[in-house]
Amino acid sequence: MDHPRAMLFDFSGTLMRIEPAERWVRAVADEGGLALDDGEVEHWAHRLIEAGAWYGAYPTYVPEHLAELYEARDLDEPHHRACYTGLIRESGWPWPELVDPLYDRSNAAEAWLPYPDALETVREAKDRGLATAVISNISFDIRPHLKHAGLLDLLDAVVLSYEVGLIKPDPKIFQLACDALGVDPASAVMVGDHAADGGGSALGVRTFYVDLVPVEERPDALISVLREVTAS
Repeated sequence: MDHPRAMLFDFSGTLMRIEPAERWVRAVADEGGLALDDGEVEHWAHRLIEAGAWYGAYPTYVPEHLAELYEARDLDEPHHRACYTGLIRESGWPWPELVDPLYDRSNAAEAWLPYPDALETVREAKDRGLATAVISNISFDIRPHLKHAGLLDLLDAVVLSYEVGLIKPDPKIFQLACDALGVDPASAVMVGDHAADGGGSALGVRTFYVDLVPVEERPDALISVLREVTAS
């Protein structure tokens, strides 16, 4: 395998992951003055996960009246907000005044956790002379999240679907990232956790997948990919 010139990363589920659903519910309940015991927090976390309202899992079913919004959710903030607040309501969440706070917490930098080897991997990629970028299907600016994790200054480009009007697996978004880095797609490696992250393969981007699991369960998958593709 030829050494790559660039390493591209997905954001959610690859470099970073949303906080556990129980922590999400607890933070919003506490901030809203809602006294929930641990059993109630667990109950509503489970209901929200089942409804697809928590970003850490893909919904198994999207209600018909939200299907169009779901398809367009990563193209702009209004679609995304309408989609996910709709999914929160679908869960049966009984506190309407806390629907928007739940949504807003999901997008907050402090609600996102880096995988244990994320910083080490991106730093080592830079040390090895690789250009680096994030390509994310997302509707909000993740630069504060990346900065909070110490990653932003190590990235040469951040390509976000809602800013460029393209969604993975469309090869055009991978081409945009490679153009921003000044590399040929055939000399780039993409690391992701979802089939959509393989869209660059049509351009010659080599794709490697990591498991979508909690951050504490995946300590070294990213660094292992880096060392595999840069091995002599």
